[in-house]
Amino acid sequence: MPSRCVRAPASSSRSPPLAELGVALHALAEPGHHPGLHGWATATAAGLKPDLADRLHDADFLWRTTFSDVFMPFAGVPGGAGRTGATVAEELDLLDRLDDERFVASALEFTCASTYGTGSPSPLTDPARRERALDLAATRGPRQLDFTRRLLDDPVSMRAWVRRLLEDCDEAFFADTWRRVAPQLASDARHKTDVLRRKGLAEALHAVSPALTLDDAQGRISADKLADGRTTAVDPAVGAGLTLVPSSFGWPHLMVLHAPGWRPVVHYPVGAPDLPGPASVELLTRRMEALAHPLRMRLCRNLARAAYTTSELADGFGITAPEVSRHLSVLKKAGLISTRRRGRYVLHQLDVTAVARLGSDFLETVLR
Repeated sequence: MPSRCVRAPASSSRSPPLAELGVALHALAEPGHHPGLHGWATATAAGLKPDLADRLHDADFLWRTTFSDVFMPFAGVPGGAGRTGATVAEELDLLDRLDDERFVASALEFTCASTYGTGSPSPLTDPARRERALDLAATRGPRQLDFTRRLLDDPVSMRAWVRRLLEDCDEAFFADTWRRVAPQLASDARHKTDVLRRKGLAEALHAVSPALTLDDAQGRISADKLADGRTTAVDPAVGAGLTLVPSSFGWPHLMVLHAPGWRPVVHYPVGAPDLPGPASVELLTRRMEALAHPLRMRLCRNLARAAYTTSELADGFGITAPEVSRHLSVLKKAGLISTRRRGRYVLHQLDVTAVARLGSDFLETVLR
């Protein structure tokens, strides 16, 4: 299903370094999503000091399960008009300007996927929302539960902890990476701005991604993704408009920030790696038959980003747990998902390496 934005002035932005750091951290955590970055991910992971690696593991749901909006604070700062920082430090200063409720909601996006586009009471003030956040964090493991509990109990100190973590990442590996990729991103942003100025919004969106289309009559931009959501690009609180942000590390993800009260952002990849061809005809046929059902395609999108329990998937899709189990069984028999147990939770996750062998079109669709 498409994500939609009401049309307003659009701008192609220099890539905010904090947003690119978030995608780089995702590539470190999920190298299977990024076949062209295996060398970088392996070398970077090997060079991390143990203390930094442990802290990254503590907070990895900020970039592994979802791409948290904390990496795009420029879009949530009231009156910011979408102005980005030139350095990670400047971006972190913008992050400090978000109030506690907005920061916590963004940091805990993985616990509120079903209410992301509509908003919900803050877990800082609503007991039921707090318990729900803690329960969903528990399915991710003890470290995630501990992080969530600490964030809800003392958001001020945990915000300082997150800032220090990202500063240490910048110092340890990202500053050098950013110097390498920033010129390419600046060049792409200039090109998209030129297309926008000379040929109009529709052509600029197509240049960003063929998955983006403009309905000029309705003033609506649609993103062809296996997700559903909508927002407006005319909120004066954060500056009317849509921001287009290029990413060197992003492929195959096309990310759309559409949280209520935030400036909408399309974070799009620049370039794509070559992927190996599919496996045998027999294996390809078996897997394609397993994916023929549209609900299983949507399940694959969720399972590509994180491990989920059957009950979580049932809740998110509004169907019964036995129905989810039947679909998971088909996918598992095709060798497309794996299952593991963590305490009392049974978690299912897509085998991205196996999916990649179906071809880049399918991989890009489920990961977009």
